[in-house]
Amino acid sequence: MSLKIGIVGLGIMGGSFAKNLRDAGFEVCGFDIVAENIEQLVGLGGEAAASPKEVVEKSDVVITSLPSIAAFHAVMSGEDGLKDAGKEDLIVIECSTLPIEDKQAAHDALQQVGTILLDCPISGTGAQAATKDLSVYVSGEEAAAEKCQDVFNGFANLNFFVGEFGNGSKMKFVANHLVHIHNVASGEAMVLGMKAGLDPETIFNVIKAGAGNSRIFELRAPMMVADNYDDATMKMDIWQKDMKVIGEFAASLKCPTPLFTAGTDVYRSGLAKGMDKLDTASVCRVLEQMAGLERK
Repeated sequence: MSLKIGIVGLGIMGGSFAKNLRDAGFEVCGFDIVAENIEQLVGLGGEAAASPKEVVEKSDVVITSLPSIAAFHAVMSGEDGLKDAGKEDLIVIECSTLPIEDKQAAHDALQQVGTILLDCPISGTGAQAATKDLSVYVSGEEAAAEKCQDVFNGFANLNFFVGEFGNGSKMKFVANHLVHIHNVASGEAMVLGMKAGLDPETIFNVIKAGAGNSRIFELRAPMMVADNYDDATMKMDIWQKDMKVIGEFAASLKCPTPLFTAGTDVYRSGLAKGMDKLDTASVCRVLEQMAGLERK
């Protein structure tokens, strides 16, 4: 491959992007504030950079995958950030789940120096990212998106161009709205079955084969069966950010979301119980406690 790919944010998602792009034959340069994540990139044969600006200087296309609004603005417009690099015709594939207004502000700032920002949120968990089982919701300048097809194919199985800048985030909010509900529904169903005396592994195997199955049930129910949420593919504290973004988006449209709102209280209960770093499947444990269920 002729393109050199830069990645800013090498956590659960960005780290998987790096590995899969390396496996696809791309040169990869990356930056992260966590030294261990940089070391893992170097172990894959990638190149470490000292700042987002240096990533830009060494790359043809840059991917960003960031955990918070503060981190996003620091990378985009902060000191030694992407805007500071001022690289004309650079394409930035922005994959974070963040408010559209923040992404639009970054788009406009980078446009001033000739850099093209695409809004490209990801559908899929960290476990799915490891195997490229992801969908990318691509929005923004269509010509730039076309130039990045090989890059998208290097870290995701599917990508969809959904129109003008910001539409990718809107699609992501809709998708995560469903993930949010399906995850709580999966936990609730598991608890209902266990409280009725059914074996959790049997519940999983039977439901997976029937009409009640969902992609989220298949992904999260095995953790619920094992009652082990330590190897998180989406941490509760990160999901808290996503819940806030989706809730505010729905409120801005005056769109009622009663199921989403009801589910939010379950996640918040988990956070209140110190489950911040556990996988979101741990809502099952919250619901077990609410039901007074003690596993044998």
